[in-house]
Amino acid sequence: MDVADLAAQLAAAGVERGGVLALVVAPDLGLGLAVPGHDEAWSIDVPEPAALVQQLEEALAPRWAMWSSGTAVELARDGVRVARSWDAAAVHRLLFGGWRAEPARVWAWVHGLSTVDLPTAGPVDLFNQADDGDEDQPVRADGHLNPAWAAGEWTDDLDRFGPWAHTLAEVARLQHAAIEAVARDADRPLAMRTAIAESTAELLCAELAVDGLPMDRAAMEALVSGYVGPRPRSPQEANELRDERDEQVLRHVPEGVRFDLRSPSQVKSMLRMVGVEVPDTRAWRLEGLREVHPLVDALLTWRKAERVQTTFGYGWLDENLGADGRFRGEWSASDGAAGRMTASAGLHNMPADLRGGVVAEPGHVFVRADLGQIEPRVLAAVSGDRTLAAATQADDLYAPVAAELGVDRATAKVAVLGAMYGQTTGEGARALVGLRRSYPVAMAYLDAADRAAQVGTDLRTYGGRLVRMGSAALGEPGEPGSIGEREARSRAAARGRYGRNAMVQGAAAELFKVWAVTVRAHGRAIDARVVLCLHDELLVHVPAEHADAAAALVDDALQEAAARWAPDRSVRFLADTSVIPTWADAKP
Repeated sequence: MDVADLAAQLAAAGVERGGVLALVVAPDLGLGLAVPGHDEAWSIDVPEPAALVQQLEEALAPRWAMWSSGTAVELARDGVRVARSWDAAAVHRLLFGGWRAEPARVWAWVHGLSTVDLPTAGPVDLFNQADDGDEDQPVRADGHLNPAWAAGEWTDDLDRFGPWAHTLAEVARLQHAAIEAVARDADRPLAMRTAIAESTAELLCAELAVDGLPMDRAAMEALVSGYVGPRPRSPQEANELRDERDEQVLRHVPEGVRFDLRSPSQVKSMLRMVGVEVPDTRAWRLEGLREVHPLVDALLTWRKAERVQTTFGYGWLDENLGADGRFRGEWSASDGAAGRMTASAGLHNMPADLRGGVVAEPGHVFVRADLGQIEPRVLAAVSGDRTLAAATQADDLYAPVAAELGVDRATAKVAVLGAMYGQTTGEGARALVGLRRSYPVAMAYLDAADRAAQVGTDLRTYGGRLVRMGSAALGEPGEPGSIGEREARSRAAARGRYGRNAMVQGAAAELFKVWAVTVRAHGRAIDARVVLCLHDELLVHVPAEHADAAAALVDDALQEAAARWAPDRSVRFLADTSVIPTWADAKP
């Protein structure tokens, strides 16, 4: 393969720096390339397709269109980290909401085809008599993708590589037009930037999955042992250790009385026996009763150990922690709802007490950065409330808000967060009157989202993501399938609370991802790599000699990201950044 000749052909077809180039990869077999709006496609037989991608990356620096982050994962496994992408699945979720974004569904949506009964691959029989048409073509006569191709059979024949890439190029072209329509018709001018950031975030997710999180097995096993005891040598010993943990709770009830600690109803009965009456056994409710009876404290301690044992114990480590000291899970740049990043294998809900096992490799440190008071700052930006934006200039936003409302800081914080979450009772709710008076633009923004969501109207975030609210049509009382008026109001209120919060959380997720991918891009020069994205927190792994530079880079990247995401710069965003050897050393 003459790379220079191929690059020249692609350049002649219109691929230039940042131009879209559709890519499909079959490891060890070859790859397919196509350019949106161009008839020609390339089927390339090459034993190391990732190496060819790397060469084209260096020669052309295109924006690689991919069906999903699965392609980026394959490349990352071979050491190839491309700079730009157009991820068809990520853009689909942005445009149309939800999680499902397989090629057949993505193709159908951009072509206005029904997705109720997408064609599926399988033999023709009594229940499946659809004619796929020409099996050598990726698109059927009815306009849908050939299900065999969509299921991966395009890899069976090298001649199919190019046509499959051409199909992807067509999707990218139509998605690009749809994003432009959202920017224009839905008044979401940042939609294109969001689509690019979401696509790049999927590249980051692929790298997070392949690289893994640095973890010290000995340190982590010591932490686990502190909760559940030493690693059991047999199932019998595991049962004995479990009984010992249970006994630390049951010794506080009368002798001879036994309760199943894993049954909420029996735990309530156990608490009642010692004079503690509670409507439920939620941890936050029991926390305030620790001093009432030693049983409560023992129960909460047991619960923490039980969670470690069942979810974050030795089996968890064995399954996910590699011999190279890297803990790996799958990552996605969108949860299919408001758009927050997600991770499997407990990476997003690891107990704080286990963070001491997340240790930088020898000669390295972590740079940890956590966005400060991100939700109200985002609300100020997306709503355009100038008074609230002025409050964001303070390091502690809640101080000027408290002064404005004439309440203490704690009440001001509860009021602001309550407004975004739809709180209707308590001190925070009473302070809402002051919020509406002092910050009418921000409150009107939230109220508008609430009203729209209550009647089932879909929403679009600041960056253009569709947040599906579903239908509010539940029938008239008494009709089959209808619900009562009280239940209908309750559901509508819940949708409203979700809608007002999604407009803030979704926008915050968009800003966070712009920040994360900016750190990814600038960090390459000093080998600083993002190894964890947790809600509003970044963890970057970097050689110790570059620690100060990486910390400055992370802070500068936030300002760069904020300037792109909120161009008028009226809102101040800040992060608490520190250089640490282990994740546990970060300030809470």
